[in-house]
Amino acid sequence: MFYSMYAYLSNLPRLHVLGMAVVAYVVYYLIQVVKRPIIACSDGPFKQYLIRKVPTLENKYWPTFWCVESRAQTVLASLLRSKSLPRVNYRREILSLKDGGEVALDWMEEGCDSSAPCILILPGLTGESQAEYIKCLVFAAQQAGMRVVVFNNRGLGGIELKTPRLYCAANCEDLCEVVQHVRSTLPEKCKLGATGISMGGLILGNYLARKSDEARSFLSAAKIISVPWDVHKGSASIEKPVINSLLGRHLAGSLCRTLRNHLDIYRDIYQDSDIDIQRILRCKTIKEFDELFTAKQFGYAHVNDYYSDATLHNKLDHISVPLLCLSAADDPFQPLDAIPIKAANQCTHVAIVITARGGHIGFLEGWWPSTKDQYMGRLFTEYFTKALFDEDGEFQHTANKMHERFLAKQTVALASSSPVLFAKKVDSDQLDQKVKLM
Repeated sequence: MFYSMYAYLSNLPRLHVLGMAVVAYVVYYLIQVVKRPIIACSDGPFKQYLIRKVPTLENKYWPTFWCVESRAQTVLASLLRSKSLPRVNYRREILSLKDGGEVALDWMEEGCDSSAPCILILPGLTGESQAEYIKCLVFAAQQAGMRVVVFNNRGLGGIELKTPRLYCAANCEDLCEVVQHVRSTLPEKCKLGATGISMGGLILGNYLARKSDEARSFLSAAKIISVPWDVHKGSASIEKPVINSLLGRHLAGSLCRTLRNHLDIYRDIYQDSDIDIQRILRCKTIKEFDELFTAKQFGYAHVNDYYSDATLHNKLDHISVPLLCLSAADDPFQPLDAIPIKAANQCTHVAIVITARGGHIGFLEGWWPSTKDQYMGRLFTEYFTKALFDEDGEFQHTANKMHERFLAKQTVALASSSPVLFAKKVDSDQLDQKVKLM
């Protein structure tokens, strides 16, 4: 049987074989590649709002026909954007931090009126305001009439280090100061949103979870893209041979270059410490760099302690700002089983949109990917246009209902975990109510 099948196929004209291969690929593309995204979110006000107001979520995602593989999407998206998107002319502001450090805030306000909302953008691991994926979002926001400010981490964006401290995914102290400054700079009537990409998503997510009440007082909405939810699994995934590990080496090299750019400030400080700068500069993986430098600089006993502290999947319940997340099931930096789908399905304020394909910050679509209208940028503008302009007030109404459910859920959790504390809280609430009535 197999021999006769082989004989039949070997005698077919080449054009027939090519045609059969094309048909087979088209069938595979339509069945296995083109899918409607999954929305992991509790059944409630937020999910209902997103389905009604964000049309992209109801449509199938059609990845570029000839570029569906995750690593290809990741690399090609970066190349296409870097070649086609022009340099952005920002207005730069240098913000001095409480510990003497400095960060650069790059503003894009061209074409925006005085009441236009603002989106704070946090780049990835070694990204800055001219990174291609940042420019993609900046131009998308500009076309929608929203102003943007990009937060360049310490030592990035051409800024010299004023203190030895760099940045890490688990620390949101700098972001706290930046958010407070941006909010105070904007007119009171302007709404503020925030977006974090990759490691920027980790920093933003940790801020939203750890500073929940503070974040809610400043931010109306938030979004994170291609975040490595579980840093342990993300680190293991990016070290898999062969292509993943090559991507990881590229990022590790970028970290080493960032450190090398500020070598003068580190030579004397760490000369007699256990931080070996020369060895760090030879690191081949992100985890090796984090183990030898980042974890030690931020006071972690071990790199695994740092990764556990940075991981988001167990913190979603603390977030009280409406947060839309975009992840790809085939992201080489984050395996599908690490995306906290179950946790999101129980959260009041978190919705995770999971596409079948898209890679890491890729999400190319169409026969020839356009840099002007991409899935990532389109979802970004649809969400923030509705959330921040909110012309009919529906998003604010939805956010209020979400917060009521959030408080009720917290009350139930407190009652089940500590009845004594719950009784004290009830007494305190009753006292506050009596004071208001007096």
